[in-house]
Amino acid sequence: MKLNHALLFLVFISFFTCKVNEQDKTSPWPEQNNTNKPWTRWWWMGSSVDKPNIKSSLIDFHKAGIGGVEITPIYGVKGQEDNFIDYLSPKWMDMLKYTIHVSDSLGMQVDMVLGTGWPYGGSHVTAPYAATKLIIETFQIKKDQTFNKDITATKEKVTPQLLHVVAYGSDGSYLDLTPKLKGNHLQWQASHTDYTIYAIFAGKTGQQVKRAAPGGSGYTLDHYSTEALNAYVQPFNKAFDGFEGKLRAIFNDSYEVYGTDFTPMFLEAFEKLRGYDLKLYLSQLLDKEDSEIGNRIKSDYRETLSDLLLNRFDVPWTNWANSKNYKTKLQAHGSPGNLIDLYASADIPECETFGSMPYDIPGFRREQEDIREGDADPVMLKFSSSAAHISGKQLTSSETFTWLRDHFKTALSQCKPEVEDLLLNGINHVFLHGSTYSPKQAEWPGWKFYASVNFNATNTIWEDAPSLFSYIANCQSMLQSGKPDNETLLYWPIYDTWDKNFGGNLFFQFKIHSLDEWLHNTPFYHTTKKLMSNGYGVDFISDNFIKQATFKDGHIVLPGGNYKSIIIPNCEKMPMATLEKLISLKKLGAHIIFEGLPNSVPGFYNYEAQNLKLSQLISENSSFLNLTSNLFNDLENAQIHPETLVKTGLKFIKRDVDGEKIYYLVNHTSKVIDEYIPISIKNKEVIILDPLTKKYGNALVKKEDNTTLVKLRIEPGQSFILKTENTKSYQNWNYYKTAGSPINLEGTWEINFEKGGPELPASAKTNTLKSWTSLSPEAEAFSGTALYTLEFNAPEVEADNWKLNLGDVRESAKVWLNGNYIGDLWSVPFNINLGQLKKGKNELKIQVTNLAANRIRAKEMRGEEWKIFYEINMVDKDYKKFDATKWQPMPSGLLDPISITPLKKTE
Repeated sequence: MKLNHALLFLVFISFFTCKVNEQDKTSPWPEQNNTNKPWTRWWWMGSSVDKPNIKSSLIDFHKAGIGGVEITPIYGVKGQEDNFIDYLSPKWMDMLKYTIHVSDSLGMQVDMVLGTGWPYGGSHVTAPYAATKLIIETFQIKKDQTFNKDITATKEKVTPQLLHVVAYGSDGSYLDLTPKLKGNHLQWQASHTDYTIYAIFAGKTGQQVKRAAPGGSGYTLDHYSTEALNAYVQPFNKAFDGFEGKLRAIFNDSYEVYGTDFTPMFLEAFEKLRGYDLKLYLSQLLDKEDSEIGNRIKSDYRETLSDLLLNRFDVPWTNWANSKNYKTKLQAHGSPGNLIDLYASADIPECETFGSMPYDIPGFRREQEDIREGDADPVMLKFSSSAAHISGKQLTSSETFTWLRDHFKTALSQCKPEVEDLLLNGINHVFLHGSTYSPKQAEWPGWKFYASVNFNATNTIWEDAPSLFSYIANCQSMLQSGKPDNETLLYWPIYDTWDKNFGGNLFFQFKIHSLDEWLHNTPFYHTTKKLMSNGYGVDFISDNFIKQATFKDGHIVLPGGNYKSIIIPNCEKMPMATLEKLISLKKLGAHIIFEGLPNSVPGFYNYEAQNLKLSQLISENSSFLNLTSNLFNDLENAQIHPETLVKTGLKFIKRDVDGEKIYYLVNHTSKVIDEYIPISIKNKEVIILDPLTKKYGNALVKKEDNTTLVKLRIEPGQSFILKTENTKSYQNWNYYKTAGSPINLEGTWEINFEKGGPELPASAKTNTLKSWTSLSPEAEAFSGTALYTLEFNAPEVEADNWKLNLGDVRESAKVWLNGNYIGDLWSVPFNINLGQLKKGKNELKIQVTNLAANRIRAKEMRGEEWKIFYEINMVDKDYKKFDATKWQPMPSGLLDPISITPLKKTE
C-alpha cells in the first residue's frame, strides 16, 4: 500500500508539474518595449506649452499605447502670443527637460527636430550659410570692344556673391577673366574674336523656414556645406549641454529645400570629384536641348550635388548627433541625391506616405470627395528599408497617414491597410502624423495642425485608437525581431536618371510626388514589380554599396547582411568601377544576374576612352557576362526560391530569427483565402499569431520536400503572422467552419448616447438599424459614443462558437455579451467570435464611436470660429480653404442588420 501511495503521489506530482509547465510556457509574442509601439510627431504650436499639459498629454499617449514623441515646434495660436516660448530659450529648454523627465517616468522616449518647422534653418543662419543657387549672367562682346562695368545680378533680392568670370570666344578659345576683377568691376578688351562672357554667382534662394515656430524663423540652411552645418549646430551645442544621451534621436524631414543647386565651393568640389574644370563647359551645362555632352555634364553636376549632400552634410550631421549619444532619423526623399546612400547615412532611415491608396477589401471606404490620391508605391517605400537592410540598421521608420483623409474624416479602419503596406515593405517603426499639443482648457476641437489625422484625446477616434496602436505594436514586435530575410539585391541605375536633360534643369529631386519622372516605366521598376509579384524578397543596392561588397561562403556580404545574388536590370550607363566589381564578385562565385549590360560609362571626363575600356572589359569577360534568358531559373540556380503563397493573392514579408522564419501575411484582396498556404522552408511546425487579438496556436501543417503547407483561413482585410519551429510548442490553433446560414438579430435596440458633443442627444429605441443622424437634429450634430443594447433569444442551433457580424460600422465598436467583454471591432472585417450563447435570453451591448466630422460641421454651421492658427491656419486636403459647411452629415452608428453565424470546430 505504501508503494502504491508513493506511485500515486509521483504520478500526481508529474501531472501537476506538466500542467504548470504548460501554463507557464513562454508566449511566442516578444515582450514589448517602447520602440515596438507606434510613436507620434508632436507639434508644439508656438511652443505654447506648460508642464501640467505636457504631463497630461504624455500620460494620454502612454495609456493609448504610444511609445514616444517626436517634437516639432511650429507656428502659434492666435490669442496665445503671451504664452509663446522662443525656440532654444532657457524656458524652452526647461520644457524639453521636463518632457524628457515625464517620458522617462512613463517608459517613453523623445526625438526632436533640429530646428522648427522644416527644412533646417532659422534665425541664426546668416546669408553665407543660407541655401544657395547657381546664377549665371551672360554678356556679348564684339571683337576689339572693351567691357567696362560692374557685373551684377540685377533680379536678385539678396545680393549674390560673384565667384568667377570667364569668356568663350567664337573661335573656340577660353579665357578666365576672374583675376582681372576689381571687386565686381571688370575692364577687359576683347581681341582676336567675338566673346560670350559668363559671370558665375553664388546666389541665395531666399527660402525661409516653413511653418516656423517663434524664435525659429529665418533662412533655410545650405545643405551641401559642412561649414554651414557646423555653424548651424553651434546654438544646439550650447543648449544641449547636459542633454547628452537624453534624447533618443534627431530628425531631419523630407528634403524641401527648393531650387538649391549650388554652394559657394561647388566648382572646386566638382573639379576634385569629377576630374575637370566645369567653367570650361558652361554653355553645354546650360543647354536646354538634349545633347550627349550636355547631358553628361549635367549628370556630373547632379552627382556632385549628391556627393556633397551625403558627405558634407548628412554624414557629418549623423556624426555630430552620435557624438552627443543621439541617433539620427532621416527622410532622404525629395533630395537631389542617391536615395539609398542618403537613407543609409542615418541611424534610422525614414520614408513617408502621403494621401490615400485604393484597396479591394469589401467594405473598405474610400470616398473620392474625402481623399487625395496616394503616393505609397511599394517600390518607393523599399528605398528606405533597403538602405536600412544593406547598411545594418535595425529600424526603418515612416511618417504615416499624412493627409490620409480630409480633416475629421479619418476612420481607424482606413488606417489599417495603409500601415500594413508600410510593414509589408520593410518599415518597422511607425510614426503617426501626428498629434498636436492641445491644452486641456482649449475649447473643442482644440489646437490642430493643418495636414494630419490628429491622434489625440480631442478626436473621437481616440476612443478606440489604442486598438490600432496595439495592432501596430504587435506587428512591429515581430518585424523588429531577428534580421531581414530578403535574399537578392537589385541594382538601382541612378545614372540613367541623372543623364536626362529635364529641360536643362540642373536640380532634379527624387520626390515621392513625381515618381513618373524617375521611377515608373523604368526597367528597374518593372524588374522590382516582377520579382515582388512572383514572391521574391528584394533589397535595392547602389554603386557605393556594391563597392563595399565582398564574397564569402557562397554569399555576397554587405555591412547589413548576406545575400545570394545581385540582379542588374537593363541600364544605359554604369560606372566602370561598378562593372569591374561585379565581374570580380562573379569570378569568385557570386551569382550576378544581368538582364542587360551598360552601353556607356556615365559622366563627361575622358568618357570616350572610358567607353572603349568598358567595351574591352565586357569583351574580355564575355563568358561571365551572359544575359539571363530566364531570370527565375537563374534565381533558382542561386538557391533563391520564391514564396509561391503570393499566387493566393496574399502579400507578405519575412524575417529570419536564428534560422526560424517569421512571415507577416495580409489579405488585401476581395476574397476569403481558405487553404493550405505554402511557405518556402521545409519540415517545420508553424505557430499562427493574430496581431489583432494576440491569440496564437500551432497550425495544421503538411510537410513536403522544400515547403511546409500551413492551413489558414484569412478574410479580406485580415492579417496573420506565422512563426516556424522544429517541434510543436503550443496548443493547436482553433479552426472553425460555418455550420449554418447567418441569422439576423431582431428586436428592439436601445440607443443611449454616452459621451461626446456638442450635447448628448436623447435616448432612442429602434427595430431597424440606420444612421443615428436621422434620429434628431441633435443626433445629426453629434460626434462621440453611443451604446446599443439588444436582448435576443439564442437560436436553437448546435454550434461550438458564434461569429458576430456587425456589417457597416461607423466607425468603431466595443462588444459585450451577457456582461462579458468580447473585444474591439475597428477594422474590416467587422466580425468577432462570441463564444457560446446562453440558452434563452442573451444581452448584446455594442458601444459605437463615430467620427468628429458631424460635430465640426455643426459648429461651422452655427458660425462658431475655431480656425485660430497663424500662417497656413487650416486648409482642406487640396490646400484650399477649409469649409465643413459644404459637407453632408456622415453616417454614424450601426447601419446594417446585425447577424450571428454558427461555427463548428474543424481539424
